[in-house]
Amino acid sequence: MAATPFLILQPRFNSYINPLFRSLSSSPLSFNAATAIQSSLSPPSDTHSSTAAGRSGALSPAPPLSGAVQKIDVNPPKGTRDFPPEDMRLRNWLFNNFREVSRLYAFEEVDFPVLENEALFTRKAGEEIKDQLYCFEDQGKRRVALRPELTPSLARLVIQKGKSVSLPLKWFTVGQCWRYERMTRGRRREHYQWNMDIIGVPGVMAEAELIASIVTLFKRIGITESDVGFKVSSRKVLQGVLKCYSIPENLFGKVCVIIDKIEKIPAEEIKKELKVAGVSEEAVHELLEVLSVKSLAELEERVDSCGEAIADLKQLFLLAEKFGYSKWLQFDASIVRGLAYYTGIVFEGFDREGKLRAICGGGRYDHLFSTFGADDIPACGFGFGDAVIVELLKEKGLLPELSLQVHNVVCALDEDLQAAAAMVANLLREKGQSVDLVLESKPLKWVFKRAARTNAERLVIVGSSEWQRGMVGVKILSTGEQYEIKLDDLK
Repeated sequence: MAATPFLILQPRFNSYINPLFRSLSSSPLSFNAATAIQSSLSPPSDTHSSTAAGRSGALSPAPPLSGAVQKIDVNPPKGTRDFPPEDMRLRNWLFNNFREVSRLYAFEEVDFPVLENEALFTRKAGEEIKDQLYCFEDQGKRRVALRPELTPSLARLVIQKGKSVSLPLKWFTVGQCWRYERMTRGRRREHYQWNMDIIGVPGVMAEAELIASIVTLFKRIGITESDVGFKVSSRKVLQGVLKCYSIPENLFGKVCVIIDKIEKIPAEEIKKELKVAGVSEEAVHELLEVLSVKSLAELEERVDSCGEAIADLKQLFLLAEKFGYSKWLQFDASIVRGLAYYTGIVFEGFDREGKLRAICGGGRYDHLFSTFGADDIPACGFGFGDAVIVELLKEKGLLPELSLQVHNVVCALDEDLQAAAAMVANLLREKGQSVDLVLESKPLKWVFKRAARTNAERLVIVGSSEWQRGMVGVKILSTGEQYEIKLDDLK
């Protein structure tokens, strides 16, 4: 690099830059972010006010042309979020970890429309989902809904692709989901969800691999087995008990939805809902007794009709030892998951302190495809939301510090050198460097504050005399080193 000591910069630059750099490096800068944001807000040019009808998608009439302009509510709709830059950095960090773990396990990424046909979610999901749908009739008289989850969309896509894809499929997606539900900590009306699904593998090895991928994610972000665990069970346990008491199969999904509330509402309320659903008092008593079992050995003693379920669970625990995550697992017969389409092993990730709702959950759904009129394919998967894990990272003090960082701040000392500064910025960007180009004529004090706020590595100054010689000035902001360099040698 043909660099010479930076002694020939314009006098005003030299007199400005040294004391400025010393003062900036010795004392931290502070900014009133709230004031800056408030001052930057301006009324949008075309807005629609929301209606008082809650979930209605109808638009209010446009405001009258005359009279005072009405201020809009600048908060997002209840249960939804904005993502300003600092939150977007955290979201991207989390999503990048989702994608990297999926890559490590050789899963391919897919996605689906946020807006789907309503029938996709009302056929087999369970009554709770039906009540939580954001749904409406579009202008073509079609019933549509914002997706509340991702698995039915995945099933639809697999059916659509048919024999053009070879099994097994290992697919993942990171997508936004919508549910109109009561909000609690870590639960909103919209959230993003990471799903991994394996289609075409009937054995427990598939579930074992999926749980292994979640453990890998936890380890990457600093979560340990002392922080979280997995409760595992099988829907076949519940099926076995109901079969003993001649409970009709068509009640199975409804019973699962009720049992899924077992840690959320009092036991008496659970009993009441089961009886209303058509389960006899004797069956309710036995069912709750079985669901309190916390070991496979005790389950074997209590229930004779769960041989297949117990064999699957034993195999899962054996595989967990081989994968190296057996200490993360525990058997809990009360885990059934609230979605009606699960058929075998089910699991939930939970925080061991019990402060948060389920972190993630999934299981086997071998009969979902037939509910859409296709042949069944063995399948299993999980959903992992973005909200609860962020709450857990806050609890553990594990949220990463993700500040804005750029390689260069480029500025011109004279207004007539703005085009030259743009040329320098373009040159650096073509070399893969990030550049914050100062777009207006600003004093150097402002430029240095800007560089500090963006954590820039260096400041590139375009001055008149230097530019005439095909040079620019460079200051390394971490060390204070400054020099001139030929434009062709700037990297």
